[in-house]
Amino acid sequence: MAHPMDMQLAPAPLVTDPRRRLILFFFLMTAMFMATLDNQIVSTALPTIVGEFGHLDRFGWVGSAYLLALSAVMPLYGKLGDLFGRKYVMMTAIAIFTVGSTVCGLAVSMNTLIAARVLQGFGGGGIMVSIFAVNADLFEPRERARYQSYSSLVLMASGAIGPVLGGTMSDLFGWRSIFLVNVPIGFIVLTGLAFMLPYRKPHRRPKIDYAGALLLALTTTSIVLATDSSELFGALISPQSIGIAAVGVICAIAWVFVERRAPEPIVPLPLFRNSTFSLLLVISIMGGAIAIGMVNYLALFLQTTTGLSPSGAGLLFILLTGGLVCGSLNAGRIISKTGRYKPFAIASMTCSAIAFALISQVHAGTPIAFIGAIMLLHGIGIGLAQQVPVIGVQNAAPARDVGVATGSVTLSRMGGASIAISIYGAIIASQLGRLGSSISGVANLEELTPKMMAALPEASRQAVANAYASAFSPLFMTSCGIALIGLVAAIMLKPVQLPRAGEHKTGRTNVAPEAAE
Repeated sequence: MAHPMDMQLAPAPLVTDPRRRLILFFFLMTAMFMATLDNQIVSTALPTIVGEFGHLDRFGWVGSAYLLALSAVMPLYGKLGDLFGRKYVMMTAIAIFTVGSTVCGLAVSMNTLIAARVLQGFGGGGIMVSIFAVNADLFEPRERARYQSYSSLVLMASGAIGPVLGGTMSDLFGWRSIFLVNVPIGFIVLTGLAFMLPYRKPHRRPKIDYAGALLLALTTTSIVLATDSSELFGALISPQSIGIAAVGVICAIAWVFVERRAPEPIVPLPLFRNSTFSLLLVISIMGGAIAIGMVNYLALFLQTTTGLSPSGAGLLFILLTGGLVCGSLNAGRIISKTGRYKPFAIASMTCSAIAFALISQVHAGTPIAFIGAIMLLHGIGIGLAQQVPVIGVQNAAPARDVGVATGSVTLSRMGGASIAISIYGAIIASQLGRLGSSISGVANLEELTPKMMAALPEASRQAVANAYASAFSPLFMTSCGIALIGLVAAIMLKPVQLPRAGEHKTGRTNVAPEAAE
């Protein structure tokens, strides 16, 4: 029997005119592209920025500051949208991001740039969460699955275009242009949303849980800092990282106590009693680890073990992106028709587990076509479940908590990626330290660029390729294990069927008759 709080009529779409909905969706996707592109576009321009400002030791923080701020504010924005309505919360986020971009473009030092990136992240986190929540208002559950797959394409496009665009703009117009280009785009999107997006006022009086928001932000910040310890403190486990982790644990425990008593908690704890919500969070964490967290390491693997140039490795990534696009679009269409998403979560994790098990056995000299086929399989795997956690929790959560549920999934995906990046880095560093010390002509294996590797004698080059292949084998087996954890969570999901517009949704969410008890 469903709990009364979990049963409600699926709300009518916020906009009924199909043309107006499409225009609004275009504005939303433009905002998402702007926010996600900004994390990718900086990568190729960073050497130029460091050349102007110096402070190579703060190189990583230009990216980390954005991710840290973005992650910390995501749950807060989800809650603010549920309390005050999504329109003005989202417009505020876009305005903050635009101001942050302006300050980045006018930065006079590395410290100014890092501070401005934090401001950008405060806006970017709100854009990411609000877009998925506004989609939930615009489209009924089945139609939403198709549009979420288009959102996934925008995320993929920003990842693929970002590094190329950043390098090109930096060469042609200077590095400041990669930030200042956001200013006119931000104004256009703000104007479009102001005139075209209706305001739906929530049916409750706002009571903001400031203590819960602060404690969750501190917990998230502690996790990101602790997993970045190898870059910040020189080792993954150090007195500083243990201290940060301890602060995170204390904040997490305090947050649970605060949320139990708060009238309007940032993340309502009853959501975790719904097994669908909890399992989808696990799938989202594992998905972030094997999709987002793996990209840079796959690029490094290709350039060190196959001898491909950076551009050649980039071309091979077209297979991964192509698989992602095919998987995402087809899954979105089929989920839209059938209303079932569990099979796609299972298929996704299965594909990725097989792909990582295969690539862990790859050695130097393996045909490029075989590695390309593995990347295609992994891309299909990522694409199949790209939108599953978001549409799943939006359907499982009560309508009043859709925003915060969406924010929790987005945060968990980025958290999974951040933690995985540190784990992968520690594995590679330990393996290379053990394997690469005896190669003639190579003083430090970790500082070897593809150009330097190409200039080595054949025997040394082969030794380096073998050392990297051996180092990556345990990394890929770790990723396979992560995918298997996600697969177990996917199998444990209830056989949910998404409701059509106007149908009731319950805590069990229309379990298929043949699966009902």
